[in-house]
Amino acid sequence: MLVTRDGAVLLAATFCYLASTMLANPLVAGFAGTLGATAAMMGVLTALMNACSLVVRPVAGNLSDRLPKRHLAAAGAALMLVTALGQALAPNTVLLAAMRLANGAGYSLCSVCMSTWFAETLPPARLGQGMGIFGLMNALGMAVGPALGIAVSDALGYRLALGLSAVFAALSLAGILLVRNGGAVRGRRGAHAEKDALPRVRLLDRRAVPSAVVVALFTVPYMATQAFLVSYAEARGLDVPTGAFFTVYAASLMVLRVLLGRAFDRVGFVPFVVASGVSAAASLVLLATMTDAVGLLLAAPFMAGGYGVMCSVCQSTAVRAVGPEHVGLANSTYYMGFDVGMTLGPVIGGALFGAVDLAWFYPALMLTIPAAWLVCALSQRRAAGGGDDGRKTES
Repeated sequence: MLVTRDGAVLLAATFCYLASTMLANPLVAGFAGTLGATAAMMGVLTALMNACSLVVRPVAGNLSDRLPKRHLAAAGAALMLVTALGQALAPNTVLLAAMRLANGAGYSLCSVCMSTWFAETLPPARLGQGMGIFGLMNALGMAVGPALGIAVSDALGYRLALGLSAVFAALSLAGILLVRNGGAVRGRRGAHAEKDALPRVRLLDRRAVPSAVVVALFTVPYMATQAFLVSYAEARGLDVPTGAFFTVYAASLMVLRVLLGRAFDRVGFVPFVVASGVSAAASLVLLATMTDAVGLLLAAPFMAGGYGVMCSVCQSTAVRAVGPEHVGLANSTYYMGFDVGMTLGPVIGGALFGAVDLAWFYPALMLTIPAAWLVCALSQRRAAGGGDDGRKTES
């Protein structure tokens, strides 16, 4: 069986902590605006969570290879619960900023621990397929959260919608505590046992860096869209169902997951990067030129084929690139790239939204696609030239 009972609980808990985080992301900019923030500050406040997560990520990655996963993940979910409530109740931008930063620390602990913990439940021969399912759950949380947040905010206001993110954090914490296998530390045996008992601290694994950089580049336009799609549509005077974009995105990603099947284990990294880049570019073109709901909803499945698919591909590629003793560090490296994209996306989106003509908003974001292709080409060239000898791969 590919997904065990514990694996299924971890998938549900993963969905909940991501839904908690992503429910708040498209609301923070608008909520900050009601508290007096400028357009640029709106983007910064949205990005603060991921900026903190990026700083905490190396620590979380090393700890996940040293301590039981349940302890770290539970601590992360509890911190997310407290700070989600703090965001909902924040009376000013200063407290909102503090809550965003602390929420990022909890998110970082959860994301690294949950992915490493889930990878340990998978058979090695089907790691790519299993991490593809995990990536799907990540992407669904990132899609359902914003759609639900926008809908609740429209109906009940920002504060109640942000409060709902605390409910998802509580559900994630409950799921973590229900997993039977606590994710104990796995060390090597034999001659390396003494060395592994006190492993040195490493910031990242170089073998996972190309995947991290590529996912960062694909994440930037998605996060800019998530943070500013509502404001973008309003500024252009478009009467379109912005929340439905994320719903269609989620449904499309589920269909793609079924259609791709074992392709995550059988198809190379490069073909996925090329095809997903084309799909992401098509989505950005449709968003730039949309005049009604048709263009908006057509853009969603192309975004799923681009950003959504690459989340799964990049994570499974990073995990396969390292040995089983370093899965935590590989996931940490992948999520560092993910955090860079999630941090830069709202910041770049805020800068563009406040400084350039809206006609250039999405064309400017499209520059990330050829940049991802370039990174992929350079990493393949380096691998073909023997630039990585497979031994000195960590730093």
